[in-house]
Amino acid sequence: MITIGLTGSIGMGKTTVSRLFGRRGIPVFDADATVHRLYAGPLAAAVEAAFPGTVADGAVDRRQLAAAVVGKPDDLKRLEAIVHPAVRAAEVAFLAEARASGAAVAVLDLPLLYETGRQHDVDVVVVVSAPAAIQRQRVLDRPGMTEEKYAAIGASQWPDADKRAQADFVIDTSGAIEVTDAAVADVLARLSRGKHGNQG
Repeated sequence: MITIGLTGSIGMGKTTVSRLFGRRGIPVFDADATVHRLYAGPLAAAVEAAFPGTVADGAVDRRQLAAAVVGKPDDLKRLEAIVHPAVRAAEVAFLAEARASGAAVAVLDLPLLYETGRQHDVDVVVVVSAPAAIQRQRVLDRPGMTEEKYAAIGASQWPDADKRAQADFVIDTSGAIEVTDAAVADVLARLSRGKHGNQG
């Protein structure tokens, strides 16, 4: 089974590309969705103990948590120490299930793949990208997003150019959805022919 690491900076269209892989019958592990599920109960007590006032009605309030950790590297590391092991356990279970089902390809949707060194844990890396102006507009259109928050998130992520330079495949999401879908199909076709990347 070929494991694809799907990544890209905030606002680059990763969620869309992840969904397009899923529509083609490819098992997709969504790290963000897994964190949402864990915050809804399993990790709430541990997060509240570390960051009092961030849990309401038994679930983590993501806005309160963001206010507690964004721009605070030490606090962010404390949060990651709680969250990352639980996400990795869910990921291991996902891959085992995908292999057992006979899947030829599985996708790990990992927002911080390069930032956390996860490129070594997958067979190929697909980076989603778009021009900076489009990225900025997409992000600032999100509810609750501010210039300051956008800057802080950007500072915690690798530059898009560096991600693209190291990727095996780059999917541009700035065009029509049909164009993006065709790019997803091309990646899968090339992998099925044994071509693992732009150079091969």
